[in-house]
Amino acid sequence: MSKFIDILISGGVVMIPLIFLSITVLALAIERSLFWRKIKKEQKRVARKALQLYQEDPVLAEEALNKQIDLPIARVFLEALSIPNATPTEFRLALDAGTQTEIPSLKRFNNVFETTVGLAPLLGLLGTVTGLIQSFGSLTLGEVGGSKTLGVTAGISEALVSTAAGLIVAVVALIAANIFRSFYAQQLAYIDESCTQLELLHLRSQREVVHV
Repeated sequence: MSKFIDILISGGVVMIPLIFLSITVLALAIERSLFWRKIKKEQKRVARKALQLYQEDPVLAEEALNKQIDLPIARVFLEALSIPNATPTEFRLALDAGTQTEIPSLKRFNNVFETTVGLAPLLGLLGTVTGLIQSFGSLTLGEVGGSKTLGVTAGISEALVSTAAGLIVAVVALIAANIFRSFYAQQLAYIDESCTQLELLHLRSQREVVHV
């Protein structure tokens, strides 16, 4: 452990923001993992149950969705179901509005991951530059060895450690960003599909009312 700390210290001052970024990425990745785990585990079940209940009685569907209000699909469905005697156009617009409202929560923290992907390598490059400056600053023309060598090796160590740290943080952030971006795309497609099914059921119920 002490050796690891020594390595971090040898990376120089740029290791401070890199460590902060790494902790931030890790914390947000855990939060997003728990969020998507719950979504992928419960959302399809709730949507199927709501569509089934809507065919029997829209009131029952609305009651069931209110019990799952913490899920995006439930909030989207309720946007439309809460409108009394909605026309097909109003129903569709309400579903579209509900979907758009949920997009920020589904894409939450994506910008942080993407920013880290670009920022971490730049911080690593900055560490490389400062390390090389330290190395060259320790050299005096015609003098090699002794204390001069220590300054050169310390600068090279800073350059290498900071570069490696910046690349590692960027790679982790990139992997997290791609994973959560794919989850977002899948869930948005599923929400659109479910909304279309609900819209068709609503349209069918409207036609049955007219025929009666």
